[in-house]
Amino acid sequence: MDVSWEEAGWERLAPGVGRRRMPVWDATVGLVTGDDEGCGSALLIDTGATLREGAELRAQAQRLLGPRRRVTHIALTHPHFDHVLGTAAFAGTEVYGAVGVDELLRRERDAVRDDAVRHGVDRGAAAEAADVLVAPHHMVCGEWTLDLGGGRQVLLANVGPGHSGHDLAVLVPGSPEVVFCGDLVEESGTPQAGPDAHPSHWPAALDRLLALGGERAAYVPGHGAVVDAAYVRAQRDALAARFAV
Repeated sequence: MDVSWEEAGWERLAPGVGRRRMPVWDATVGLVTGDDEGCGSALLIDTGATLREGAELRAQAQRLLGPRRRVTHIALTHPHFDHVLGTAAFAGTEVYGAVGVDELLRRERDAVRDDAVRHGVDRGAAAEAADVLVAPHHMVCGEWTLDLGGGRQVLLANVGPGHSGHDLAVLVPGSPEVVFCGDLVEESGTPQAGPDAHPSHWPAALDRLLALGGERAAYVPGHGAVVDAAYVRAQRDALAARFAV
């Protein structure tokens, strides 16, 4: 990499793994690089709330990756505006999501736009992003292994429904293992259960998340600071009590 994660304004989580906490909504965006610097592959996890944020992320990622690599894959953890509306800024990437999220984003693009506006996104920026909203090309039903080169393999796992009807987690093996949780886990506030949430299934989704990462993994929430398995388990129990599961 030409610059360090910190110099680029990102948080390094493990070798070749980092994330940025986006402004306003504090949504996490992750980046995982292939271990082979000549391979050219990298995975971005979520894409921000507008095309402008997406373009900024693309420029930052390119600065981190250097001239021989680029973002080649995108994983969308769930279909909410602050995680998907920047995707069109990454032309030529292969986009992954939980099964069914492609049809949802095509069918509900106006609803995604309106939700963004309700949460403070400029109406014109929201409409622009919704007009070119990218639906995933690859649907993850169970698990999908991505090979980023140089021995770096990343596991995409459909662990929902829970926070939404289409929750995708990303496991990056290593020391430590890193699990990108999407909004199944939140640290900077109480987990949000909107109209598309599945409260009765949410604790089971967190059980699957814990089985995926284990006790020693670093769990990266959709919003907030990185947490451990004990935190995820406590949030699981609180959700079970909250929704009387």
